[in-house]
Amino acid sequence: MTDYILECLGLALRWLHVVAAIAWIGESFYFVMLDRSLKPAAHAPAGVAGELWSVHGGGFYHKQKYLTAPARMPEDLHWSKWKAYTTWLSGFALFVLLYLLAPSLYLIDPAVVALSPMQAIVLALAFPIAAWIGYDLLCRLVGFRDGLLGLLVGLLSIGLCFAATQWFAGRAAFLLVGAALGTIMAANVFFVIIPGQKRMVAALARGDTPDPLPGLRGKQRSVHNTYFTLPVVFAMLSNHYATAYAHPHNWLVLALFMAAGALIRQFFVLWHSGDRAWGLLGAGVAVMVGTFVWLAPSAPADVPAASPIAQISQSPVRVEPETILGAAVEITDVQAILQRHCTACHSAHPSLMTTAPKGVMFDDASEIERYADLIQRQAVVLKIMPPGNVTGISDMERETLAQWHASRSTTANSSD
Repeated sequence: MTDYILECLGLALRWLHVVAAIAWIGESFYFVMLDRSLKPAAHAPAGVAGELWSVHGGGFYHKQKYLTAPARMPEDLHWSKWKAYTTWLSGFALFVLLYLLAPSLYLIDPAVVALSPMQAIVLALAFPIAAWIGYDLLCRLVGFRDGLLGLLVGLLSIGLCFAATQWFAGRAAFLLVGAALGTIMAANVFFVIIPGQKRMVAALARGDTPDPLPGLRGKQRSVHNTYFTLPVVFAMLSNHYATAYAHPHNWLVLALFMAAGALIRQFFVLWHSGDRAWGLLGAGVAVMVGTFVWLAPSAPADVPAASPIAQISQSPVRVEPETILGAAVEITDVQAILQRHCTACHSAHPSLMTTAPKGVMFDDASEIERYADLIQRQAVVLKIMPPGNVTGISDMERETLAQWHASRSTTANSSD
């Protein structure tokens, strides 16, 4: 019953996180569009910097932006903050529930670095905090030299990609980079943008002239946030694309996709000002397509020659001599391997979770045959299953799976 409750909680948190993120990003995109689309106001009150007329939903809208603030503060003032806070809090809760409660399964990959579960948890919690501290220091030290600051923030993002992939399993690394950038975005709202706006409102309430510096800082951080959005969205969705996070140079894969997102976002930002920077859109698409081409699998290599029988005694699991000598691998051999290493999750009654991920089960031969290509890709080619190799599948066993898959392909081709 506890597993079922946790699964329901995970679903509810995921739903809340997505809904809040859509609301936050949508509002952020709207205000960027509004700010970039303002035109000089012909007959506007004093202090108005620009205005925008638009039509939507059968009605006309007239928006105005003041240089600092109106002469009289409205009683009902909208603050853009709770969507950001809800997105971050729900995302953090989801990360704790799915990753930190099972670090050996999701955070740790012994092939990357040997971490204890506690070390992995502490490092995962420190990662986004360190990212925010580094980013905030850059902003404070560089100030309003926006070109230099943009370059340094870009380098920081690349550094986050590299560091995460050196410490964590690929899937978790991509997610943690997204979480780090998301933390920077939410912290910008919480520590810089909203406090600055509150100081401005308080000054107006006292009858003082507001200091423009908090507004300038808030605008700078808001601009950074809009360029982080598409990279963050990719990082959060990347756990569905194993080819990317399982690549030997996965840090560069992540950096390239995030750069493509930033270029595409810049295209839309300029579009709101009337510019048609098609080169930026083309560059973003070219980076994406080039990365996809780079990730494309090469022609399948021949199945390696069978290992010598002397290796049997060195294997941590029992492997039949007939398999080692290169005889045809039977479905029962494959079923035994999957029973040892995979059915703790992929079964009608899994022991590590409530239900089999994506409904993939290996309880009988027909199900194994059905998912043969998936087994080959995930366990043999990409080697991302079992996650973090938590069940200790050996190279010999992966080779056995490869031999079985190759024999199936050969049989299929000969029958054709």
